[in-house]
Amino acid sequence: MTGLSPRQQDLLRQWLPGATVERDHSWGLVATTVLEVTCGGARFIVKAGGDSDHHIARELHAHRHWLAPWTSRGQAPALEHGDDDAKLVVTRFLPGSLVLGTASEDDPAIYRQAGALLALLHAQPAQPAEDHEQRENARSLSWLDGPHRIAAATAERLRAEIAGWPTPPARLVPTHGDWQPRNWLVHDGAVAVIDFGRAAMRPAASDLTRLAAQQFRHDPSLEAAFLDGYGADPRDPAAWHRTRVREAIATAAWAYKVGDETFEAQGHRMIAEVLAP
Repeated sequence: MTGLSPRQQDLLRQWLPGATVERDHSWGLVATTVLEVTCGGARFIVKAGGDSDHHIARELHAHRHWLAPWTSRGQAPALEHGDDDAKLVVTRFLPGSLVLGTASEDDPAIYRQAGALLALLHAQPAQPAEDHEQRENARSLSWLDGPHRIAAATAERLRAEIAGWPTPPARLVPTHGDWQPRNWLVHDGAVAVIDFGRAAMRPAASDLTRLAAQQFRHDPSLEAAFLDGYGADPRDPAAWHRTRVREAIATAAWAYKVGDETFEAQGHRMIAEVLAP
């Protein structure tokens, strides 16, 4: 199969003998191949990481440890096979249409469901982290030290702000890491979740950053519906500001790195907003 290494192809032949590729869902921006295949009358999603991939390991960890609150309800794909070393994962195909770019993206009822689903994930055992803020600050500074198109004066202003931040302990929970309509499916009115390549232990509020920069910004009623489903607002104002600054920096720098000019422009807009008086 195109995009798969010999080792990945061998494993797939063992796991799904005679599988037929029905559709290629790969993005093309990162070294991950995503294929929809059929085998024995069943449908599956195959994800295969390239040499530089670090998302498959996160995906497998999430499936093995965190997704039961969703898979038990049929609201996330069930894991069929996985191999960390080969960077290969196979899940059962989940029916539905992506919310992004459809009428569902503007439907408060969808966001209410998404909020309730996220609350299930975040309700799992938390862990304290004394050094989380320091590590996140270092990550942001690393982005600023690398290649990007953030104006030099703006980058220095961001560095100065980060240097002045407190670094209190954080409470970490399982998070999705890319919680937004492009990773939500809707089928018969019910929302389900896909793509766990950014899943990790983080503060709960971090899962609201992409919605806040996009859909919530355009329609506050979607934010209200989401929080109604979630049950409360997990955002402490000071910590939320720090999170938004870090997200803005990472968005602009990562998008420049992979050549996504539209997403890069969003990152620059996010930086301007978090630095506005």
